[in-house]
Amino acid sequence: MMSTPAQQKKVFFTLLVGLTLCFALINSAPAAEIIKIGGTGAGLGTMKLLGEAFERLHPEIRVQLVPGLGRGGGIAALQQGTLDVAVSGTALSNDEAASGLSAVEYARTPFVFVVHRNVIKTRLSANELEAIYNGVTNNWPGGKRIRLVLRPERDTDTKIIAAISPGMGLAMKSARARKGNIIAVTDQESAEAVSKTPGALGATTLTQIATEKLPLKILAFEGAVPNLTSVSTGSYRLFKSLYLVTTTHSSPAARLFADFIHSTQGTAILAQSGNLVIAPAEAK
Repeated sequence: MMSTPAQQKKVFFTLLVGLTLCFALINSAPAAEIIKIGGTGAGLGTMKLLGEAFERLHPEIRVQLVPGLGRGGGIAALQQGTLDVAVSGTALSNDEAASGLSAVEYARTPFVFVVHRNVIKTRLSANELEAIYNGVTNNWPGGKRIRLVLRPERDTDTKIIAAISPGMGLAMKSARARKGNIIAVTDQESAEAVSKTPGALGATTLTQIATEKLPLKILAFEGAVPNLTSVSTGSYRLFKSLYLVTTTHSSPAARLFADFIHSTQGTAILAQSGNLVIAPAEAK
C-alpha cells in the first residue's frame, strides 16, 4: 500500500527527532578522563601495556603517553601540571622532593649492552669495554669498525656505564672527544641508532627491548647473561631503577593508576615485560 504524503512526513519527522536525540545523548555523554604519562623512555613501553590493561578495567579513563620528554622533561612537565604521572630512571633530588613530588621505585630492569645484528661478538668484559671507549680497540672480530652510540654527559645511562670501573669515567670522556661516535639524546634514539648502524655498540634496558620489540643483539657482560634472575641474584650487576612520580595535586585517576601498577595484574605485566618488580615495602 502506498503511503500518503502526510504519512511520509510523519515518518521523516520521527526519524529526525530520533537522530536529534541520539546526537544529543552522544554530545552530553561525559568525556573520558585522561591520564598523561611521560618521562624516561625506557619505561614508556611498559606504561603502554599497563595503560591498556588499566583502561579495560576503567573504561571511563584513558591513558595517554607523551614520548620524547626524557627524565628531565617529564619531571618539569609534571611540576607544571601538563603531565599527571612521570617515569624517572633515578630517585628524586632533594629540591624535586621539596617541590611536592613523590617517587616510588616500582621496578628494576637489566641495563644491557647491545650491538648491531651484524656484529659477531656475544660477550664483553669490563676491560674490553674500557679499551673500546678509550679507542684502543677500534674493530670487532672480523674487522668491522666499532661505532659507539653515546648518551649526553649527565644522562642516567652515562652514569651507569661510568660507574662500572675506575677507568670507565675517563674512557667515556675519551670517547666523547673523538670524532665519529654518535650522540643519542633519548632512549628511543639510542636504540634506533644501534639498530641502524653497522658495527654499533650502545646500551639500553631489557624492558625497552621487550616492549618495543627492538632488533638488537644483547651481549653478556662479565660472564653473566642479563635477565631478571641474574639481576635478582646479583650475578648480573647492571640495572636501571624505574620510579613512578606523582605530585600532591595528582588526580584520583592518576593515583588509581599508580595503585594498579602494584596490583596482581600490574606486577604480572611488569614481570612479563623485562622488569624485576619492586614491592612498595621494598622501595627506597
